[in-house]
Amino acid sequence: MNASSIAKRPQDTLVVVAMSGGVDSSVTAALLAEQGYDVVGITLQLYDHGGAVGRKGACCAGQDIHDARNVADRLGIPHYVLDYESRFKAEVIDRFADSYARGETPIPCVECNRTVKFRDLVATARELGADALATGHYVRRVDGPAGAELHRAADPARDQSYFLFATTRDQLDYLRFPLGDLPKDETRALARRFALPVAAKPDSQDICFVPQGDYSRIVERLRPEAGEPGEIVDLAGNVLGRHDGIIRYTVGQRRGLGIGAGTSGGAPLYVVRVDPTTRRVVVGPKTALARTTIAVGGVNWLGERGLPRLPIAVEVKLRSTNPPAPATLCISEQGAAEIVLERPEFGVAPGQACVFYRGSRVLGGGWIQREPSRA
Repeated sequence: MNASSIAKRPQDTLVVVAMSGGVDSSVTAALLAEQGYDVVGITLQLYDHGGAVGRKGACCAGQDIHDARNVADRLGIPHYVLDYESRFKAEVIDRFADSYARGETPIPCVECNRTVKFRDLVATARELGADALATGHYVRRVDGPAGAELHRAADPARDQSYFLFATTRDQLDYLRFPLGDLPKDETRALARRFALPVAAKPDSQDICFVPQGDYSRIVERLRPEAGEPGEIVDLAGNVLGRHDGIIRYTVGQRRGLGIGAGTSGGAPLYVVRVDPTTRRVVVGPKTALARTTIAVGGVNWLGERGLPRLPIAVEVKLRSTNPPAPATLCISEQGAAEIVLERPEFGVAPGQACVFYRGSRVLGGGWIQREPSRA
């Protein structure tokens, strides 16, 4: 662990490790314990672990708490389980449902990191007198000339910096990411070397609280109006078909529209807009998805001190799986940003994150805002 900003010997340094029960956080705890740090493991109980949500392959489920406890026993470190269910529902699940009801495409992992983990768990770790909170995220924390900086992981295939853009400067000072310089296969090898009981455990693939990936059932239960039927229309407002709820559609979607292969001209149709007020899903050709200017709200800035009032050159990621795209960025005093892309991007969905980079460094990010209606 990079402890250059902690002026204490490892044995005198108390580190809380957020242990999800997976391989990454387990190896994080093992590495720190091996290096001589005073390690305490904490696992968060985030939702009901009954049959409705708990399942194999999902993070934070009941089995994962059991796995985290076994790892802690193997390492000989204290382990505690904190009941964060009510705050997780308010901060993550309810906001997830609200976002879909607004016709957006949310990212609950960002909200979880921003609130429950890096706000609430950091506060708890500080109350315990810990010198740092360590997690198993694949991202790097670099001590720069003006303080801690957030950088992409050394392994591009495992980088999770997109999901951590909302981390504040104060939180970043306190956080540590021991896996940021490691490829995943080396993490697995370390899990075997430490003889951890989770060494062969598969990575979670889905949103932790969504059983079998069926998010629409969760949203319909919490926000029934989002599942009400409506019309599918073209850009001119002509009705092409019906849908079973706007929650089943996202900007850029092509499959599952149920209205045939294309327009009268034979071009494939894509979701261009989702209107929660009229419950309409607007479709059109791919060209209608092109965006060169993007409004971003709720900006968290991690770059140089002071917001960039004049346009600066950056690279932006508009989805977690997208490669960075060159753009210019300007942020207003109110914390709203305008992104101007060098080349058009397609399928830019409101509710997703727009994260700003310069090289490997994360300069910050915010939430993509809805494009003004052209109808």
